[in-house]
Amino acid sequence: MSKRSFSIGLLTLLSMALNGWPAVAQETESKKIKEPVQETQQEKSDVPAALDFTVKSIDGEDVKLSDYDGKVVMIVNVASYCGRTKQYADLQALFEKYGDQGFVVLGFPCNQFGEQEPGTEAEIKTFCSSKYNVSFPMFSKIDVKGDGQCELYKHLTGLNLQPKGKSDVEWNFEKIILSKSGEPIARFASGTSPSSDEVVKVIETALGAK
Repeated sequence: MSKRSFSIGLLTLLSMALNGWPAVAQETESKKIKEPVQETQQEKSDVPAALDFTVKSIDGEDVKLSDYDGKVVMIVNVASYCGRTKQYADLQALFEKYGDQGFVVLGFPCNQFGEQEPGTEAEIKTFCSSKYNVSFPMFSKIDVKGDGQCELYKHLTGLNLQPKGKSDVEWNFEKIILSKSGEPIARFASGTSPSSDEVVKVIETALGAK
């Protein structure tokens, strides 16, 4: 190679460097680093707000409510020694009837109303399974109102869901229903039976939605 050719080649390389060659490489590397972060943020934003919580199962294990995304979900605050404890039978019947279609009941024990859920998680689990053959998911005890209110119920009770409306939970066995997309769509008072026509209609309509 002649000295002239070598000099031209060297000048060409210097020109490329001065006009942004390193910047292009740096930008490429930057994109490689940022892309996975953007994907993670996108995945997080896809979780419905009402299911964007981690709770404890009745056995003390962490459960992401997002695991139930795509199902019609009924969230119920339950108690073992309440005049409405017999609603467990109706809740289990609904779960057995519609479970294969994508319906699930989530039971959250609470001792805030008349101290009607005083037992340990192990005692609650034994009671539910032996007395009512409960097979739907049950969770650890929570507070559904007051200073210790769990984040899930802070979110749900802040919504104006019909027919109950926006308010604190007033007693055991209130029922909140979420659509398959994780959108809260209805809230029923404690005295409304899980097997009532109005509750069943909401469930069946939600299951039939695309």
